Amino acid sequence: MFNLADDLMLVMETTWPIIAITLVAVISLRITYLIKNKHKFILYEELLALIFIVYLLMFFQVVTYQDVISYGNNFIPFKELTRYTIGSKLFFKNVIGNILLFMPYGFFASYYLKLDKKRLAFLLVFIVSLSIECVQLLIGRCFDVDDILLNLIGGMFGYFIYRLLDFVTDKMSKRTISTILIFALIALITILLYIMM
Repeated sequence: MFNLADDLMLVMETTWPIIAITLVAVISLRITYLIKNKHKFILYEELLALIFIVYLLMFFQVVTYQDVISYGNNFIPFKELTRYTIGSKLFFKNVIGNILLFMPYGFFASYYLKLDKKRLAFLLVFIVSLSIECVQLLIGRCFDVDDILLNLIGGMFGYFIYRLLDFVTDKMSKRTISTILIFALIALITILLYIMM
């Protein structure tokens, strides 16, 4: 069975130093910027920005350095997808994993750009996914058109989650949103600490 905890631990083991250094640099720069320019501190916006940075760093690790069993390049849509038995470890890792990997990107791209058109979200996800596959081809990994299709599904799920949350949070105060985000972040950190023990 696919073990998300083990995979997450592997990514964290190799990514945590760059995450720690980057967060210290970004937080210190951001606090200095806010104080120097007398800008208002909005907790949930600052937390979302930090979560996005951590996601991008881990995302980079997964798409460039993770060891992947390769069966060669695939330029034929759905060819690789049909190799996986639904429910198998490879199915969860390659199919579900690619979808989940791009959900945050679709969400954050939509959130920061305030996208209300799904075509633009689709285009942004497509550009990033295609660039990943091309870079993987250049660094000795393989190009897989099915990964692009799965990434598009994940990115669009992220877009629709943004649209749903935008509709729901439109009626909430910033304080309520910050409180919800803080509790979600505490829950995520608790889960990560539990996984690491």
